[in-house]
Amino acid sequence: MSIRRTDLEKKKFRKNLFSFSRNTLDNHSFLLYSLTSTHECTSRKRMKLMETSRERVTRADVAKAAGVSETIVSYVVNNNRYVAKEKRKRVEEAIRALNYRPNNMARALKGKKSNQILFIADHITNEYFSSIVSAMDQYAYEAGYLISLCANRNTPEFVSQVISRQYDGIIVSSASFPEEYVSQLSQAGIPVVVFRRRLHLKPMEHAALMETGLYTGARKAVRHLMEKGCRNIVYVDRISARGHVSPADDMRFSGFVDEMKERGFSVGPDNIVCGCRSQEELEEELRERFRKGKAADGIFGRNDTLACIAMTTAQQVGLRVPEDIRIIGFDDSSISRLCSPKLSTLGFQQREIAKTAIDMLSQMMNGQQPENVDFDTVLIERESTL
Repeated sequence: MSIRRTDLEKKKFRKNLFSFSRNTLDNHSFLLYSLTSTHECTSRKRMKLMETSRERVTRADVAKAAGVSETIVSYVVNNNRYVAKEKRKRVEEAIRALNYRPNNMARALKGKKSNQILFIADHITNEYFSSIVSAMDQYAYEAGYLISLCANRNTPEFVSQVISRQYDGIIVSSASFPEEYVSQLSQAGIPVVVFRRRLHLKPMEHAALMETGLYTGARKAVRHLMEKGCRNIVYVDRISARGHVSPADDMRFSGFVDEMKERGFSVGPDNIVCGCRSQEELEEELRERFRKGKAADGIFGRNDTLACIAMTTAQQVGLRVPEDIRIIGFDDSSISRLCSPKLSTLGFQQREIAKTAIDMLSQMMNGQQPENVDFDTVLIERESTL
């Protein structure tokens, strides 16, 4: 019995010894790993300190020498935002003079692109904008970007939110988007292309302008009606739930007024329909004009929908199109081909406009300032003005 107990005790001892040895080895291994890791960590920190000590020139030094902010220096170094030529030149000269060597890891983190372009418009459900955005989406995708579409909120908070999203570029097609907001976007380092929709809008230092043909197209519409013999032309303005009218410097309205005046015709309440809050109100206004015998032998609708409303109303009071009254629209939307008779209209060079807008943004993202671009509209003559 004692022998068996002794054998069992020996086995138990060996088992405990093995367990102890294994735990001890594990502890030693852990200690060795910890010491090694600590040594490697210390070495890395020492190397980092040595690198830091060698990198005497900082971004702040370059900014001070160039007389700009550190943010501008970052834009130039990362080449991911537009910087005015004169400022870029000063920064580049300071970099060379100071032999500045940027931290590549910091550049990778801070210079990261969102690969997103924002398109801001007044009416995002409009067929014209849908077509433009569809074309832009194709060209932007080929260039490595995605397009986001957003309706203009026209508030400082909206601009702040847009800036915080860090878009790589922004395209604005909004008559109500103030120049002040465009400047804020540009000052935040975001390249901006503006579709010019107001006549007073002048070239801006940090944004590129594009004429899509609104003004010249409106003048072309008036000329077309006059070439067909029209002398009493009525301009049908937009429908607004709040009764708003287009401002005097609106591109389409200005084009209508300037062409009429240049040809010796006055412009006043008798040949402008505006301030209507609904389609029904517009129809009633037109019916009253036709019934009272206010002579109108031509109608220019601000867009195709308005022109078609005018056409239907004229037909309801017994006027024939185009025999008694000729009508032309704008935008070359699908409704212009569906109404009867088919509507003459002005069409945009949509694909060319879309491609050029993306190209202009790409140039600005690469630190270049593109030339402003002007497009013309295409007259599409159909049955309503024959």
